[in-house]
Amino acid sequence: MEQINNESEPRYWEKMRLVADVLRNSDAPVVIIAHEDPDGDAVGSTLGLARALRQLGREVWWVVDPPRFLRFLAREGEIHEPVDELPDDAILVVLDSGDRHRAVGAPVTGFVINIDHHGSNSRFGQIHIVDPAKAAAAQMVKDLIDSLEVEWTEDIATPVLTGLITDTGNFRFGNTTPEVLETAAELVGHGVNLAELTDRLQWRPPQYFKLMGMVLSTVQFHFGGLAVTAHVTREMSEEAGSGEEDSDDFVGVIRYAEGSYVAAFLKEREGATKVSIRSRPGVSAQNIAVELGGGGHVPAAGATLEGLTIEEAYPVVLAAIEKELQRAGLLG
Repeated sequence: MEQINNESEPRYWEKMRLVADVLRNSDAPVVIIAHEDPDGDAVGSTLGLARALRQLGREVWWVVDPPRFLRFLAREGEIHEPVDELPDDAILVVLDSGDRHRAVGAPVTGFVINIDHHGSNSRFGQIHIVDPAKAAAAQMVKDLIDSLEVEWTEDIATPVLTGLITDTGNFRFGNTTPEVLETAAELVGHGVNLAELTDRLQWRPPQYFKLMGMVLSTVQFHFGGLAVTAHVTREMSEEAGSGEEDSDDFVGVIRYAEGSYVAAFLKEREGATKVSIRSRPGVSAQNIAVELGGGGHVPAAGATLEGLTIEEAYPVVLAAIEKELQRAGLLG
């Protein structure tokens, strides 16, 4: 799986205008989906686009199931149930999904528009815009909404800004460029209460903190401290009374271990182990994830190891990390 080059600036805007024309001028229903286990960018980018298209009078099916900490973004009745079959004339918009097989909520068939910022995107669909230089799919959706010439409102801007905030780690990650900050400023200018939004995004249920204590007890350091790992089992989640999604951001906790270049968080699932990976400059989480059959970005990526328990997954994950640390010149 090789990284795909960024769109050239003129080509990028040409494609955005083409997508805007298609969405604006067709009478067909628009179905919007994202990747499995949607994060803030997947939820925010899709919801922002859905609301913008509804403002244009379009029929929109927003087929995304937000995790608990993001459900406050959705109004009652906005979430559409997953569908097994699309209307013959439907337009399917897939956001923030590097591969058609990761997209959930509806079959990836018919006329497909693929908008994504993952360098490993397979460029599926009749129209695809892939730009790894963008910090978030939400940044691209902001450009698309501008191309649609929709009047910006707080309702549209809030989820779009959410996507930008979450994929830049509250503007702390290396993908926080001047363009990102300018985009964020524009969105705040459309009425978003930034302090209220950033506070709300950090809310977690009580059982989250009980589970965190269990997870921190599993922390291990490897390769002289260059890598840090932790894990959560289904038994731990059940004991804490926690849902599976409550552990999604624990990799963001262990990534700050001093001296580490790689953080890997392993989550037990039925018949599989999900791995979330974060890395510091000079080391590629994407390379590690690809080695494990997954994908993502250079600083943040993931993979699912089918058929492996956590105990079986650990040596596989550590071998991939070791290979990347050697490539980066940090291990002999």
